[in-house]
Amino acid sequence: MQFRSGISDPSGEPAVWDVITMDKPLNGTPVRTTVPTVPGREGLLTKISDLQDEIGQLQEAIVSHAVIDQAIGVVITLGTLRPDQGFEVLREVSQHTNIKLRQISEQLVDWVHSEQLPEEIRTALDRAITAARSN
Repeated sequence: MQFRSGISDPSGEPAVWDVITMDKPLNGTPVRTTVPTVPGREGLLTKISDLQDEIGQLQEAIVSHAVIDQAIGVVITLGTLRPDQGFEVLREVSQHTNIKLRQISEQLVDWVHSEQLPEEIRTALDRAITAARSN
């Protein structure tokens, strides 16, 4: 006798099934027994999907946080500012250009290597650094 398990359903919906095949069935036909789906399985699948979404969001947040930290480093070095001032400068640039903080940060980090920064961001950055120095 053989026993197999898996997830499949002819309708395309996931379902749990078990197959039992007898080596020598009485009438010559293998016997297949289907077990009903696990109670609450849909709720578990929804929870798994929700957790996978959350993991993706957390992974993105980690990357965004690292880029923002790097951009703060660029700003405090460029403007000879304190770390708290570096974040404030980024926030000001983001608000005055209407560009997300993460995107401003990415462009500043890239600017170090490419030496290209959009004029709008450069102007807002200069103003924000000047304002931060005067505080």
